[in-house]
Amino acid sequence: MSEWPHPLLEGVIKLAHAAGDAILPFWRADVAVTAKADDSPVTAADVAAHHVLLDGLTALDPSIPVLSEEDANIAQSIRAGWTRWWLVDPLDGTKEFIAGSEEFTVNVALIEHGRVVFGVVSMPTSGRCYYGGAGLGAWRADGDVIVPISVRHSPPAGEALTVVASRRHSSPAQERLLAGLSEQLGELTLVSVGSSLKFCLLAEGAADCYPRLAPTSQWDTAAAQGVLEGAGGVVLQLDGEPFSYPARESLLNESFLALPAQAPWRKALLDLAKIKSPSP
Repeated sequence: MSEWPHPLLEGVIKLAHAAGDAILPFWRADVAVTAKADDSPVTAADVAAHHVLLDGLTALDPSIPVLSEEDANIAQSIRAGWTRWWLVDPLDGTKEFIAGSEEFTVNVALIEHGRVVFGVVSMPTSGRCYYGGAGLGAWRADGDVIVPISVRHSPPAGEALTVVASRRHSSPAQERLLAGLSEQLGELTLVSVGSSLKFCLLAEGAADCYPRLAPTSQWDTAAAQGVLEGAGGVVLQLDGEPFSYPARESLLNESFLALPAQAPWRKALLDLAKIKSPSP
């Protein structure tokens, strides 16, 4: 791009691609898998990408701390003092990666006061990269071909609402929400895709809604949220408030709804989410 919408964005995109290059030698290579304390899998590819990003982001601006999935044991008392930080998933979709799928990504987001400034989502197997942020715009890059992307507010005439979902994670509350949405808006087209690419499908106008009433971690969502917000979308809590990343003790996310900001069915979705989700 001739002029970058944020001074740190170009450097982060280069680092995301470099992290992807560190991952690819392990892909479909029978890489050893170990389990973390929460039973989630980790591989040498996750660790290699983490080190590329940690070193690169620190060099890019030493004043900005890094919170990575592979180095998340940072006390809340320390994180509470941060006003700006990097939120990183070096390899989002580790289960997809282990299974040999191409649906894994490198995620990097810049956070200020709990809100996403911009996010970068890179696909190592194809070299495709999505990036953007609220007020900055959003783009999809395939090599040197860079195109701006934006959400669609409704599906094309005659087409069903397309809802993206996790291939591996759902919940009874989410199933109830989808059933209620179908009752109100007609038959839904469900698309299952791995990693943060679910947000990116919305951002480029290929899908309409991504409800998540099952657990995620902060690094799973922040980068792609930036892309979606730059493309004219929103990520909301079930009460309709903007979804954010406070420095709380737990790094697990609450439930959320991702959708176009101007979707005519926004209120219907929020009303259903309040009814169908479990009480806190």
